[in-house]
Amino acid sequence: DRGNGEQLYECPMCSLTCTDIQILEEHVDLHLEEQSFSEGGSMRDLELAQRLQTEEDKQQRSEEEKREREEFKKLQRRYGLDNSGGYKQQFLKNMEREVDRGRMQPFEYHKRKADMMECLAFGIDDGKTKTSGVIEALCKYYQNENKDVRHVWLSAGVDHFHSSLGDRGWGCGYRNFQMLLSSLLQNSLYNDCLRDTTLIPSIPKIQSMIEDAWREGFDPHGASHFSNRLHGSKAWIGACEIYSLLTSLRIKCQIIDFHKPTGPVGTHPRLFEWVLRYYTTDNEGGAKVVCTSKPPIYLQHQGHSRTVVGIEEKKNKTLCLLLFDPGCPSQEMQKLLKQTSDGTSLKLLRKFVGSLKEKQYQIVAVDGVLSLEEKAACCHASKVLTSEKIP
Repeated sequence: DRGNGEQLYECPMCSLTCTDIQILEEHVDLHLEEQSFSEGGSMRDLELAQRLQTEEDKQQRSEEEKREREEFKKLQRRYGLDNSGGYKQQFLKNMEREVDRGRMQPFEYHKRKADMMECLAFGIDDGKTKTSGVIEALCKYYQNENKDVRHVWLSAGVDHFHSSLGDRGWGCGYRNFQMLLSSLLQNSLYNDCLRDTTLIPSIPKIQSMIEDAWREGFDPHGASHFSNRLHGSKAWIGACEIYSLLTSLRIKCQIIDFHKPTGPVGTHPRLFEWVLRYYTTDNEGGAKVVCTSKPPIYLQHQGHSRTVVGIEEKKNKTLCLLLFDPGCPSQEMQKLLKQTSDGTSLKLLRKFVGSLKEKQYQIVAVDGVLSLEEKAACCHASKVLTSEKIP
């Protein structure tokens, strides 16, 4: 009331005064409409932002899942687990490629196909990648070598096997097993264990033998990695599969894990020292060349494996491993059978401490025969298969 009898009305939202109640009501309604619009707009903005964030998160998850699938497929291809076929399929495909390029005649293709099918049917290796007599040739060479080798210890006789058209790029583990087996077959100590394996098995046969070991109960964790199936694939194998297979045949062996470098610049001198002890145990003496009865050693690192067939000790006390590499073709290995006096061909075999600089190495070393009870115990223990680690 302004004192003259005129009634004033104050807006409760902005303190505006009006003389007409109807005008005030319309004014307040405008306030309320404006507030409602503002709140609704804020809600719509929030909903839009949340929807955009959800779509962005969904897109990001989709891209991550796509990348993971692609990486998984790459790993499957790399390790031969992509269902792209196995030894036979790769052999035939590579021979067809050789024919298309004019490097193989059709009649040779059909002959080699027939030979391969026959060998696969009998489960034996065709022997076309094998080189025999290298250990004997090395023994003769070292007898006459008089430059810098103080001592050399060689494994028992072993044949070299290299990868073929059927397993190029993934078969090194199988080829090294063939090398090890070729030595064991020459040792009467293992006659009983290997009475059903008188000839070197083909790679598909070795795959079936590993599957048999899994079915017996060896290394179920490792078996699950391959979905319990190797045959018909290009799956890479490593030290655990070699251990399981040998133990299932009642061949006593152990895995030694050199899980970190033990020397400067990422080297593994303790690996060399271990190999030296392996070959010199029961073979000590003053002879320069010692042809031992020790089987060769399976040597694994990430992506490749080789076979240790001996070790040199130089006059300056440095050590040098002698390795058979499945990647080395027969024509190169044949040079070792006609070893010249300067030893140039030995570069194929020699590996000094500075040459082995992978982060980790594993070896599988054979050491006798298991009884049936010991085999059963090993099978039980392999359910939590672990390797001995060199600190």
